[in-house]
Amino acid sequence: MNTPKQAARQLLDHLPDQASWDDIMYELYVKEKIEAGLSDIKAGRTIPHEQLKAELLNNEN
Repeated sequence: MNTPKQAARQLLDHLPDQASWDDIMYELYVKEKIEAGLSDIKAGRTIPHEQLKAELLNNEN
């Protein structure tokens, strides 16, 4: 398991040398959101697709 610092280094190593600060920040943001989502899945903090769909459709009215 990588530490956040190790994961950031790996991410930076895979970006092109001409990557901007915005590119770097975007990649870090996406990486953090993906890690948070995977953590939610492991902890069981999810709802079925059909349940979410029904809730969203009910809120439109």
